[in-house]
Amino acid sequence: MKQFELVIFDWDGTLMDSISKIVHCMQALAQELEIAIPSEKVVRDVIGLSMPEAMRALFPAETEATRQSWINRYKVHYQVLNATPSPLFDGVHELLDGLAQKQKKLAIATGKGRPGLDAILSQTGLGPKFHASRCADETRSKPHPQMLHELLAELGVCPSRAVMIGDSAFDLKMAHNAGIAAIGVDYGTHDRDTLLAVSPLTVVSHPLELLQHL
Repeated sequence: MKQFELVIFDWDGTLMDSISKIVHCMQALAQELEIAIPSEKVVRDVIGLSMPEAMRALFPAETEATRQSWINRYKVHYQVLNATPSPLFDGVHELLDGLAQKQKKLAIATGKGRPGLDAILSQTGLGPKFHASRCADETRSKPHPQMLHELLAELGVCPSRAVMIGDSAFDLKMAHNAGIAAIGVDYGTHDRDTLLAVSPLTVVSHPLELLQHL
């Protein structure tokens, strides 16, 4: 795996421990709307999709206009009302520093929107560590490969020299669709068996394990 020049990370559930917050916010939204509250598993299964795609999967009977209004309200829960901590996973700083020392280019491909990603990169101080990023409100939703194609083109890296790191099957399927390698992490959204079913190069259980492979 040492041939990889570009390492592309998902964000939620891969670098940041934000899954619980996402679940709690979606359930709080449903409670506020007085509709059926989705289970934790149901919410986890759509994490990684763009917000419109996630809402479409969770609430298929609603209109696009209704779902958009719910997205706006979800953002209030996530950004203002919910105080569930979302720390970086242990080892993330050391992982990113170690990859930088190995002269790897780093990028982000996330289901978050651009305002949310920019805010969290500023808050964590991680922004300068990444050479490029793509968000779900700028391209097609995972598992469509558009955001990966755009990152490869922007950074001038061929598919065989790039690897996608993610915690969901959507991340790994996106990598497959883009013709690049993928590594799963099983401490986020989807369990090891779900990730292995998409045939990644390997699945790791801690961020620092990635340094052994990259």
